[in-house]
Amino acid sequence: MARFVGAAEPLSKSGFEAAVATLGVGMAELVAVLKVESKSCGFLPNRRPKILYERHIFHRLTGGRHSDAHPDISNRLAGGYAGNEREYPRIEKAMRLDRTAALKSASWGAGQVMGENHRMVGYDDVEAMVEAMQASEDEQLLSVVNFIKARRLDEALRQHDWARFARGYNGPAYAKNKYDLMLHSKYNEVLTGTLPDLNVRAAQLYLTYLGYALGDIDGLYGRKSRAAVVEFKTAHGLAGGERVNHALLDALRAKVQPL
Repeated sequence: MARFVGAAEPLSKSGFEAAVATLGVGMAELVAVLKVESKSCGFLPNRRPKILYERHIFHRLTGGRHSDAHPDISNRLAGGYAGNEREYPRIEKAMRLDRTAALKSASWGAGQVMGENHRMVGYDDVEAMVEAMQASEDEQLLSVVNFIKARRLDEALRQHDWARFARGYNGPAYAKNKYDLMLHSKYNEVLTGTLPDLNVRAAQLYLTYLGYALGDIDGLYGRKSRAAVVEFKTAHGLAGGERVNHALLDALRAKVQPL
């Protein structure tokens, strides 16, 4: 069974700036979407993309032929979610029944774009999309941008029409999920707080891959992140105290790549 692990590179400044420019929105709007969809991070600590497997999508794509025998992963009703890493046994079980349908039945990465929308977001097949989702958060963010543009939701995001954006991005049940209210709340939270530092965020993600427990990958340089940076630098003979600089990021990347 596939490991679903690629380079798992963090979001870059150039990738984020390109996304913001393409959509014509501010940093806060896009950060709000990512916070709601994935708590701002597209990867798990084991470098697998964050996913959510949707059994009702698998039921639809396979005509329900597996639902009687496997209602936990093929069902006309949504549900059965396990969360985070525990979603992978679910999709892997479905892949043994129908690999393509299973991959299409999960949402992937920082923006939780459904695999069945692969053509809409620029991939000829779902395998290519999944491979890209494993490579980097830049690729994940590109799929978010392409989805928003394809659904013509960029104007709603620019105008802060949270209900219209929620309906197009999350589906008709957005009100039940309070998706629009969460977007509005996260936008205000970002706008009135501190915007993420992408270098700090990259360091946080690399450190998480290396086993440091930091909590959310949010680009905010708090106590846990500072302590982890100092510990890593001390262990590897790096100067600069708690500063996050290119030397630190290069050293972290070098430690992560052989994993």
